[in-house]
Amino acid sequence: MNLNFNLDLAVGYKSNSQIARILTENWVKENSYCPNCGQLPLNDFENNMPVADFYCLGCREEFELKSKSGKLSTIINDGAYESMIKRITSDTNPSFFFLTYDNNTVNNFLVIPKHFFTPEIIIKRKPLSITAKRAGWIGCNIDISKVPQSGRIFIVEDSKIIEQEKVYIKLKNTDFLKTKNLETRGWILDILNCVEEIKKQTFTLDELYAFENRLKIKYPNNNHIKDKIRQQLQFLRDRGLIEFNGRGNYKKIEI
Repeated sequence: MNLNFNLDLAVGYKSNSQIARILTENWVKENSYCPNCGQLPLNDFENNMPVADFYCLGCREEFELKSKSGKLSTIINDGAYESMIKRITSDTNPSFFFLTYDNNTVNNFLVIPKHFFTPEIIIKRKPLSITAKRAGWIGCNIDISKVPQSGRIFIVEDSKIIEQEKVYIKLKNTDFLKTKNLETRGWILDILNCVEEIKKQTFTLDELYAFENRLKIKYPNNNHIKDKIRQQLQFLRDRGLIEFNGRGNYKKIEI
């Protein structure tokens, strides 16, 4: 994997945004593989496809690319809010690649699988003013800080290329979410985020109960939050993401 852009492709272009799009999309096409099955190379869709940028001939997974110059941030600009919500709640939503670069060299490249996307991580922006060319248009941002660490799978991290086998294993360990409906996925991801907020390798059930009020605000019609917490912990244990050590004690499992 070559982390440098092919600058020859930028010759003749003056628009910085157009140059960035050409260089980043070419880099993915020439250097990335399908994290789901390992197929190389990925194929690109025709320009202006409304659904995704790349697809895999092997497993038919689709990917949309978001790229920016500079450091990896937790807030990513995206397009129209309503369109984004429709896409991530459909059965055909793509997974997302996020790429950052500096001095025409890739420093971070990660995939967030489609089953980690819920409406909660999509932030609605204010409508454009009446004086704007697209007055009233409402865009959105993607807040990847609300995605559990297990859903942020790096292919390149801080300019270091991650072994393909490690990428594949991490992604496959999230496959159990694919078959869950949106509400069920929401609960699982919420508890995963709560577990990750506890900055220790081991934690207790009481420490998870401390998130009860936050979860009650999000799920006001659920009067059995503690029961739901225990249920999701058991589910995560059965999927090998945490270990139960008895007497309300748990341990995170590194993947």
